[in-house]
Order: sequence, then C-alpha cells, then structure tokens
Amino acid sequence: MLRYRGKKKVLDKVKELDAFPKVPEEYVDSTPVGGTFSVITFFIILWLIYSEVTYYLDSNLVFKFMPDTDMDEKLRINIDLTVAMPCSNIGADILDSTSQSVFGFGELQEEDTWFELTQDQQDAFEAVKYLNSYLREEYHSIWQLLWKKGHGSVRATIPPRKNKPNRRPDACRLHGVLTLNKVSGNFHITAGKSLHLPRGHIHLNMLFDDTPQNFSHRIHRLSFGNPANGIIYPLEGDEKVTKEESMLYQYIVEVVPTDVDTTFESTKTYQYSVKELERPISHSKGSHGVPGIFFKYDMAALKVKVYQERENILTFTLRLFAVIGGIYIIISFINTIVLTVRTAILKKTAPNVLSQRHMYDKPRPVQINPLLVTPDLSVPVDLIKQ
Repeated sequence: MLRYRGKKKVLDKVKELDAFPKVPEEYVDSTPVGGTFSVITFFIILWLIYSEVTYYLDSNLVFKFMPDTDMDEKLRINIDLTVAMPCSNIGADILDSTSQSVFGFGELQEEDTWFELTQDQQDAFEAVKYLNSYLREEYHSIWQLLWKKGHGSVRATIPPRKNKPNRRPDACRLHGVLTLNKVSGNFHITAGKSLHLPRGHIHLNMLFDDTPQNFSHRIHRLSFGNPANGIIYPLEGDEKVTKEESMLYQYIVEVVPTDVDTTFESTKTYQYSVKELERPISHSKGSHGVPGIFFKYDMAALKVKVYQERENILTFTLRLFAVIGGIYIIISFINTIVLTVRTAILKKTAPNVLSQRHMYDKPRPVQINPLLVTPDLSVPVDLIKQ
C-alpha cells in the first residue's frame, strides 16, 4: 500500500513510478549495426508470431476408437457402376441378415450404354483412377492434408458421350442410393432378372445359359453414408476387364462407422476396407459358383471418432512470449559481439577513424553571448548603482 504526504497529487506520483527504468539517451550509442539488427529482429519476431499462431489454429487430429452402440441407424450405400452386359440380361439385388423385403431398400436406376469409352471419357477415367491409386498408396504421408485442408477422394466423373455408336448398347449403368439396415449384407449383380419371394429372391439365370456372360465392370462410385473429407474409398476408380465368359468377382468389405468433427465439417459417415477375389466358374473343372459381381459387407463393432484438439491458450501464450524474449536476447548478444569485434578491428586498422568518431560523440560546450543575456530584474536597484 502506497502512502504519500507531499504536495503533489497521488496520481502524479504514481505516474512517476516506473518498474522498467530506461537508460538515459546520453548513454545510448546508436550505430548502423544496431539499427540493422533491430530491423532484422523485428521481421524475425513477426514471422515467428505468424508461425506460432498458424500452428495453434491448425490443431491436432485425434482418432479415438469406441464401441458402436447406434444400431438403430440406417446404412446408406451410394452406387454407380457399369457392367459390360445389357440391362435386360442382368439383375441387381441386395440381401441382409435380417431377411427383410428388398423393396424397402430402394431401387437402382438402369441405363443402357456402351462399355467402350470414347477418348475423352477414357482420359477422364484414367486420370481419376491414377489419382485415387496415388492417394491410397501415399495416404500415410498425406493424411493430415486430406483431413485438415478439406480434400477427399475424387469421384470418377465421366463426361457425356458426344457421338453414339451405330450399334445396340452392350453395357448397363447402375446408379442410385440404397438405404439399408445397419447389419451385414450382400449386394450382387448376376445374370437374369430376379424374382422376389416372401423370404428372399431368386435370379432366373437358367434362362440365359446359352447367352455369353461378360461381367467386366467399371466402378465410378461405391461408398457408404455421406461423403467426407479425408476418407479414401478404395473401390472408386476400379476397373475389371476380362475375356472369360463366366467370372465371379467378390469384394469383401469391412465397414467402419466414423464420426467426423473438424473445422470443415461435422458429420457421421463410414469408411471401409476391401479384399478382392476373382475366379472363373467352370463346373466341368470343379470351380463351382454363380457368375456375377458380389459385394459382401459387414459392420465393424467399433467406430472411429475423429476430432481436432487445440493447445491450451495459456501454454500457447507462454511459448509465444518465450520465443519473442529468446530472439531478442540472442540478437542483442550477437549485436554486442559484432560491435566488440568491429571496435577491435578499427583500433588496429584505423585508429584515427575511431578517435574522430569518439570526438563527434562528446558533448560540445555551449557558448553564450553576453550581449544577449537579460539582466536579472529581481536584484535590488541599490546594488546595481553601486
């Protein structure tokens, strides 16, 4: 507690208090070297402040595993693929472990097309195929960029065909969205249209035994849930071309629920891993089965929660002040060393320059003209007469 009993006001006395006393100007030696280091220090501190603030706002990504208890949710599957057979010869259906009616899942739109792409379409598909392949291979080194900067997988967008071939369509494009139960299931495309029964369905493929079955296919889109940044869908941009007539393609998909809460988005989605298996069907050679394309998916028991975690504001402030103070001290130390070396060199090489510099730095005496001095009027007149 401050107590002051003088004539000055308390506020004026408080203003005179200075916890950081400054060096008088007559003791400060301004040099070009010191000014240069001051400018350099200012820009270094400014750059470090920008880097620290950017790092603080960037935050850290945290991936946390926890049990998936949201079993009442619906599973959305996005499908867009092309099969090298006319739409009238194939059928697409889906079954799950609950044995519910497939009519409640939705329908896929069928569009007759040609499997052979034009040059523009082939270039676009190859570009997306290469890009998604690169993202899958280099994911371990670019995953932070994908999650933080808002980049996701690139969908195989095929430009429309300008000139239609002068022949019947030989392929079928299946695309749409199906809403499924959140349980394991089997989405498949086989020969023949399906006949729905109370407890499932059957494909009338026995009517097409003599028809060539070419299950070459091109996957433009296959994902679960809403699209999210940072998630790479392995099957998008995939293409299988075969000359065998009866081929079985199996994709074993493990679906993992993922809750994303980042700067760019907050959503519930799914990511998946896949294993592929393909083999020709030949009953005469002992390779039994049903030709077609089968996507067997299963739900993981754990889900992944992705969120961003920032540093404590107090820790960030202390580190920022420590960086600024450290740079100031280091530059001051370097400045002292440079000035000392410079003075030592001048003493040996050019002592005259150093002596002239000190001469100009000394304060010059002030000359007073007696004719301009005003007499002191406070002196008595009698003393002046004497």
